[in-house]
Amino acid sequence: MRTSTHQLATAALASFVAIGLAAIVLASSSAHAGVSVVTTTSDLGAIAMEVGGSDVSVTVLAPADADPHYVDPRPSYLVPLSRADLVIHNGLGLEEGWLPKLLLNARNGKILPGAAGHLDASSCGFTLLEQPHGKLDRAQGDIHGGGNPHYTTDPRVARYIAATVRDTLSSLDPDNSAGYASRYETFAKALETFAVAQRKRFDALPPERRLLVTFHRSWPYLIDWLGLTVIAEVEPKPGVSPSPGHTAKVVKALRKRAVKAVLQERHYPRKTSETVARLGGATLVAVSGQTPSGSTYLDHLKALTDALYSALSK
Repeated sequence: MRTSTHQLATAALASFVAIGLAAIVLASSSAHAGVSVVTTTSDLGAIAMEVGGSDVSVTVLAPADADPHYVDPRPSYLVPLSRADLVIHNGLGLEEGWLPKLLLNARNGKILPGAAGHLDASSCGFTLLEQPHGKLDRAQGDIHGGGNPHYTTDPRVARYIAATVRDTLSSLDPDNSAGYASRYETFAKALETFAVAQRKRFDALPPERRLLVTFHRSWPYLIDWLGLTVIAEVEPKPGVSPSPGHTAKVVKALRKRAVKAVLQERHYPRKTSETVARLGGATLVAVSGQTPSGSTYLDHLKALTDALYSALSK
């Protein structure tokens, strides 16, 4: 199913390139204030806004509740990419099915890999989790060779990203480097304060209340940050639909350990998770995978952690 979605998205991109290039011609002459930043995900966009402030304009390509693995590469995306000064992407293969062709067809050398305006956020210096060892095999499911790509669920990681965004923006726009540095310091302190406070809150729960079931393997960074333990996943392997037999095993494990929460992003199907939660006496915590429009990065993480804490503490 996912492979066919990727193929359709690629075909759609090819058919619309001519339209997109025409839009680029119109957009290239329009003026824009400050550094023009394009991010693939809304978490990265929210982090860029915290550091850039009024000195940047930020365009986010993937909607907050879309699966960032499988985004429809709309021709309209070529317009902001064609005039961008900086592109920030998640990396680790998260956008490999749609971003490379967009970058190529945007005809903007400033944002191609290796250019000063190209930032892979996974290279910002934090420790990557779940880096596979040995030969990768499709039988293992959707495994990412460089490590798990869902790292923006950890505010400690966000601090590394924000620092690199600060440095990159300062390099591209040295006249405003003091502003980038000041906003980074404010944001970094807020991230640290929030990260420490939430860890203390979850640590105060009894050990048996710090267990959960997840749908997809999206949460290792959040789990590490909050000191939680995943006892089972609804998907038998990443990206593989659960069978009735596997679902029954998950329900059995959930009941045996009296797990209180099943965690998943809203963009994944909920039917099986709802069944698992209902039969196991748990609460399904379905949350946005990325920062929703109109929210800040920390607003998003607070909503996520509050919902999870509420379920675990029942």
